[in-house]
Amino acid sequence: MAPFQVKTTCPYCGVGCGVLAKVAADGQVSVRGDPDHPANFGRLCSKGSALAETIGLDGRLLDPQIHGRGSSWDEALDLVASTFSQTIAEHGPDAVAFYVSGQLLTEDYYLANKLMKGFVGSANIDTNSRLCMASSVAGHRRAFGSDTVPGSYEDLELADLIVLVGSNLAWCHPVLYQRIAAAREKRPEMKVVLVDPRRTMTSDIADMHLAIAPDGDVALFTGLLAWLGQHNALDRAYITAHTTGFGQALFAASALDLAGVAAATGLSEDELGRFYSLFARTQKTVTVYSQGVNQSSQGTDKVNAIINCHLATGRIGKPGAGPFSVTGQPNAMGGREVGGMANMLAAHMEIENSEHRERVQRFWKAPAIAGKPGLKAVEMFKAVADGRIKALWIMATNPVDSMPDAGAVEAAIKACPFVVVSDVLAETDTVRHAHVRLPATAWGEKDGTVTNSERRISRQRAFLPPPGEARPDWWIIAEVARRMGFDKAFAHETPAEIFAEHAALSGLENDGERDFDIGAYGEVDAGAYDALAPFQWPAPSPGTPLWPAGHLPRKGGDRMLSRPSPIFNVARQAPAATLPISPLAGEMAGRPEGGVQARHPPKVGGTTRHQPTRFFANGNFYTPDRKARFVALRPTVETRITPDFPLILNTGRIRDHWHTMTRTGKSPRLCQHIAEPFVEIHPVDAQRHGIGDADIARVSTPRGEVLVRALVTTRQRPGSLFAPMHWTDQFAARGRLDTLTASLADPVSGQPALKHVAARIEKFTARAFGFAVTRKRPVAMAADYWAVARCRGGWRVELAFADDDVDWTAFAGSLFGTADAEVLAYHDREAGQHRIAAFEGEHLAGALFIAPGPVAVSRGWAAERLGEIHASQHQRFKIVAGRAGAERPDAGATVCSCFNVGVNQITAAVSAGCTTVDAIGATLKAGTNCGSCRSEIRAIILANRVQAAE
Repeated sequence: MAPFQVKTTCPYCGVGCGVLAKVAADGQVSVRGDPDHPANFGRLCSKGSALAETIGLDGRLLDPQIHGRGSSWDEALDLVASTFSQTIAEHGPDAVAFYVSGQLLTEDYYLANKLMKGFVGSANIDTNSRLCMASSVAGHRRAFGSDTVPGSYEDLELADLIVLVGSNLAWCHPVLYQRIAAAREKRPEMKVVLVDPRRTMTSDIADMHLAIAPDGDVALFTGLLAWLGQHNALDRAYITAHTTGFGQALFAASALDLAGVAAATGLSEDELGRFYSLFARTQKTVTVYSQGVNQSSQGTDKVNAIINCHLATGRIGKPGAGPFSVTGQPNAMGGREVGGMANMLAAHMEIENSEHRERVQRFWKAPAIAGKPGLKAVEMFKAVADGRIKALWIMATNPVDSMPDAGAVEAAIKACPFVVVSDVLAETDTVRHAHVRLPATAWGEKDGTVTNSERRISRQRAFLPPPGEARPDWWIIAEVARRMGFDKAFAHETPAEIFAEHAALSGLENDGERDFDIGAYGEVDAGAYDALAPFQWPAPSPGTPLWPAGHLPRKGGDRMLSRPSPIFNVARQAPAATLPISPLAGEMAGRPEGGVQARHPPKVGGTTRHQPTRFFANGNFYTPDRKARFVALRPTVETRITPDFPLILNTGRIRDHWHTMTRTGKSPRLCQHIAEPFVEIHPVDAQRHGIGDADIARVSTPRGEVLVRALVTTRQRPGSLFAPMHWTDQFAARGRLDTLTASLADPVSGQPALKHVAARIEKFTARAFGFAVTRKRPVAMAADYWAVARCRGGWRVELAFADDDVDWTAFAGSLFGTADAEVLAYHDREAGQHRIAAFEGEHLAGALFIAPGPVAVSRGWAAERLGEIHASQHQRFKIVAGRAGAERPDAGATVCSCFNVGVNQITAAVSAGCTTVDAIGATLKAGTNCGSCRSEIRAIILANRVQAAE
């Protein structure tokens, strides 16, 4: 096979980074960032850099299954189609539901939405994006009349002030963080403010960290609006010309004085004054917000409180200015475009609008159209639980772990009469409850499009063949639809056909009335689709007005254009051909500043030359009167803690893992940074609750409990806990964090409140702690606490036991999965110390270390032994001793995943004179690839300086 390279897109967060996937002659895959992609310009984070480690076929679902037995596609598809059809016939269309995912490609999403809303006739399709950005959608629609992200990534580099609200950008969107860091190096006068209860790694770049109280954001930004009014820092002209409701919003905001804002936010009046003054005097301000804003029972109000401040200052749609929602999934935006949420229609049309419903139904030639919003995610699973939903199809997501009150969700799925799951893995906490399992293609095998946080549509391209019987999600959906009797409407043979239909619908009778318009691609053919380069929407068809008729006067020379679509047969166009551009480019209110059509067509296999597109600098919003709406907000302070649950639990993500680890859990590199579930707790709270660093802690709420490792740190706000949501029953004994969270949701958006949960913490009394490495994945572990993680050559395991009366040699044999191995052991029963190593030939089958406290053996050193030859007894005794010789220094805990650099190596380099992050990079390479670890490196340097000074 000749080697080849494919341009594709990363499948992780909503940054939408371009990836170059290279397949060598022997089939080995390597990845690097695409230097031409305008989202990342060659950068990749640690997760993206490790993508090649996640494409192996171990654990894959490779054939359809019915009740656990293998089946043919025809049998499985017939069963799905007939059961859904029968359920609809007997109980009505609202008795079935789809729960889909931001992991789907736009083409998959489009067909799922079309089938449910246009042919089943129900809006019971919702998505895990409801957990991610639903509050942003709701806030955008309340303010702008449309779900429009006004700005572009370039604004992050042009801004003089960036306000990061509820966003650990350094870990959750590292490439954007690095773009900001690079811009700041060039312009040191740029200021960054971090608003977050935790001092996250993002605080490394912040000039000011506002450690706000949980859910204090509405008070913070309504206080800012009042301050702007009191200090004559308003853009009166913009407010008058382009907005409504300002007086009411300012009046509501003024009800809380500075002292009141301080009480509601937990910040000092001095901190508030400094932040407000900085915001007021800085015209080029971008407010970036993420899950700390969205995942709240006040999420929509938080979004509108932020937008109110930008509308009041006219800082929207201008270079370096605007509110900016960064999404958590690779295609959450694409799902919004196709209407993949229960309260939306396709192409940003409204399900409540009868004209929109008629238009979509006519375009689809559908027998019915959903006439009302369907059940949002939390409501949907409650309806599964109480029997209203009798047939459920889950696609590309793991709600048993990611939904709030996950224990109740699991019980609902287990009780549902018919559950279908389309997934890439044979075993997840959700797949195990499916009556029908459908094998879907994974990243590297899929072909379609995704949309990132700046409205940029990019191609995901296949570079691997589908394994086994795996099929694309769009194909599976279309085949079920055909078997339900909807052959003509689902006759698509390629994703290009689906994309063209999606694009054509977006332009249908649009005439500038709707923000989402990619009508220029409505006739895209297979060749042009294959060559499609990244582009930002809107991209209307030539001849489409640049604004709605009657809202702006025509100027001389601005006339309808009728030349054929420049996208159709793009491969045969002259390279210098340009799309038509109005003479009013730069003045197009409601249209992108800089000229939506001012760009070259895509080059074959190349990248679109572009100008960033922005909305609303000159108004022309998508409300009936074309004016933005201020939302009057009065902050409320919710008290959720009780004497029994006196702490606030905040949930989130970590740097090297993502969602429920179905992909990142396959990568040895990504599993080394943090290998087990943990909880952060402030030292004061730790002392009060009897928790020591590295203890096993029981965290509980009225809904359940988890066992996690304790991390005592001043980065955590007193009175609060933080724990990541990634661990599942596949990776830990009792680590499913969302079994603790409540189904409380924002009343407007339906997004769950996952970051403000009343909880308590107590020490789990362990009589013995263990650490092990093993070549085979452990199958069953008789331990109260366990967590497994991949390492090179095998697995590493953390253990804790309530009882130490254990036959440790027998336990080790069971753990390692060995029967006839040669065993070396050391036992000191009085001290509670046990070390056991088993060898199969010259290879280490496994090593187990038991101690009465947290085991002090170097994890990295022990894991490396799995890949070495151990021919001599001397080498084997070193393993039992649990430490490297002087000739093999221990690298320590992993800091840089990209180059596998440990904390001890960085500490040694600092001692040798490397006193800057760049110097560490030059010596060890750490921090020179994705940059996600640079803040940790800086903290290590600082800690060693302090120690040296003492």
